[in-house]
Amino acid sequence: MTKNKSQSIYAKSWAKLKKDKAAMLGLLVILLAVLVSVLGGNIRPDASPFANDGISSIGKLGTYSTIKTLKVKRNKNITTTNFFGKLFFGGQEPIYNIIPITDYHFEKDKISVTLYSSYKTKNSTPEHETYNLADVCYSIKNTVDFKPTLKNNKINFTTFDQHQKEVSIKDLQHEIETRNIQDKTYWLGTDVQGRDLLSRTMAGTIVSLSVGLIAVLISLIIGVTLGAIAGYYRGWVDDLIMWFINVVWSIPTLLLIIAVTLFLGKGFYTVFLAVGLTMWVELARVVRGQILSIREKEYIEAGKALGFSNYRIITKHIFPNIIGSIIVICASNFAAAILIEAGLSFLGIGSQIPMVSWGTMIEQHRSFITHSDKAFLALIPGLSIIFLVFAFMLLGNGLRDSFDVHEE
Repeated sequence: MTKNKSQSIYAKSWAKLKKDKAAMLGLLVILLAVLVSVLGGNIRPDASPFANDGISSIGKLGTYSTIKTLKVKRNKNITTTNFFGKLFFGGQEPIYNIIPITDYHFEKDKISVTLYSSYKTKNSTPEHETYNLADVCYSIKNTVDFKPTLKNNKINFTTFDQHQKEVSIKDLQHEIETRNIQDKTYWLGTDVQGRDLLSRTMAGTIVSLSVGLIAVLISLIIGVTLGAIAGYYRGWVDDLIMWFINVVWSIPTLLLIIAVTLFLGKGFYTVFLAVGLTMWVELARVVRGQILSIREKEYIEAGKALGFSNYRIITKHIFPNIIGSIIVICASNFAAAILIEAGLSFLGIGSQIPMVSWGTMIEQHRSFITHSDKAFLALIPGLSIIFLVFAFMLLGNGLRDSFDVHEE
């Protein structure tokens, strides 16, 4: 009976939530962020770990910038990462060195390219580089003892894994033109270090959601446990827990987080631990207040009279009636955790290099906000924070209204 009733409450709540367009929009944004985080390097233009593969010569490219590139195979053994290895924080170590170019031409067994740079002016002297055709297409041993040699319009060379090869110049030229020379588009431009801003923004989603999720779980475990114990047992237990809550409540949240972070050291894991250990207070106070009110209801007294255990009364009869308040606070705490993580990273005590954070991206490009043509470098991660936080607030408000099914 209780199970069916519980299922009907959640079914009614979901039906009511689906009618709330604002809440569903927030849920859609959150699901999109989760999808981007889970798929990780599988969908980012820059599939390297943390989207950290930068090209210094193309820094600060504008949005929708397209440049011609030459892909030169790296002379090292690189393990290919499968789909699962690119999930979350994973990625693929770059197999090619990307060389931005404006033009190229072949010279026997060589390819000569004119280098592109976003920092050059019209009066700058063009720079040129020359590469062996085999070195572009293969990972080879290009040392004093292992130099590619040309004979009968064929290049003889030794690959990095000690295999001897002989490939005609014509075949290598054809392969380079079809596979190694490509146009690369940077939809949101590049940052000051020449890294793809779209990929960096997508990678930052993982950090924000991870910190929010772990921080909320920590605060949920501590806050609900202490709040439930204080509200249900009352007496000296309530006094002791409330004293502890008031002590933590009296300390400024940001100051406490910074103190914990400095004590435990900088880093990603320290951030969500510090945030989680400081966000449980509000949840504990609300849970305590709700239970103090509900425990005096007749059905709670009836449960005690029937000999139900305190654990069963709290979990089966009290929590279903306060779950709406808990979810709303968790949604608010999730949004607050994202903001706090971004703030700590902006101050330099949050996520550390090479891990990418929206707060760090804003800090690195804050000086460009006053420059209208490059303001997007700081505005894009800033808007990402705003949209994700706003989505959680919309969803939290929708969940609060949807759990008030007794009003219908």
